Parts: sequence; structure tokens; C-alpha cells
Amino acid sequence: GKDPTKVDRSAAYAARYVAKNIVAAGLAEKCEVELAYAIGVAKPVSVMVDSFGTGKISDDEIESLIDKNFDLRPAAIIEHFELRDLPRKNNGKFYQLLAAYGHMGRTDIDVPWERIDKAADLKQQAQCNCCC
Repeated sequence: GKDPTKVDRSAAYAARYVAKNIVAAGLAEKCEVELAYAIGVAKPVSVMVDSFGTGKISDDEIESLIDKNFDLRPAAIIEHFELRDLPRKNNGKFYQLLAAYGHMGRTDIDVPWERIDKAADLKQQAQCNCCC
């Protein structure tokens, strides 16, 4: 379905956003972020990173940076990406636009999970952890 309150949809967007920011920060050349949730538990029960050996820092250190910089509770994801308002902002056709060519890797429409607005902070924090 197209219900942004369902964690399988919103968490996929969040995982993409986190991974893109990690790569954009130069912390890894490739990054896969896995999120696991349990019913009735707001925070993910697991956040796992696999940089496929391309990480400039360890996957554990990347996971620590994720914990410090990203609020991965479902309600926070919905709010951060404004998932309830996206259809209104796109003349009621936001999810219709996504259905045609998919949800990830879109450059033809503004999807908030493709932004790399946390990359600079992640890079700075990773450098500080290495040298301070």
C-alpha cells in the first residue's frame, strides 16, 4: 500500500537516506543499512551496516554515527520526510509518480530520502573520532 505510517515503507526510505549520506560523507564507497523493528517498540531493535569492506571506518563506528545522527523511530521518519504532506505538495499525485519508475534513485522528482544533507556532519564527526 501507499500508507506512509507502515514501517516497511518509511523505514526503507530511511535506510536509503542513511546509506546515501554515509557514502556522500566518504565513510564508505558502498553501504547497506538494515533496520529491524518490533511491534510496539518505537526505536529499531537492530541497525546493521555493511560497507562491503569499503569503509574508511569500521561498520560498528558507522552504526554509532547513525545512532547519534538519525532518529529512526517510525513517527520521526514520517515527520522528517513529511510523508503525510507529500501528496498534497504534489497535487495529490506523489505516490502515483513513484509507482511509475520506483521509489529509489529518483532524480526527476524531489524525494526527501535521496537528499545528502547530513553528509558534512557525519564526515566531521568521523574525523573527530579518528583524531581527537
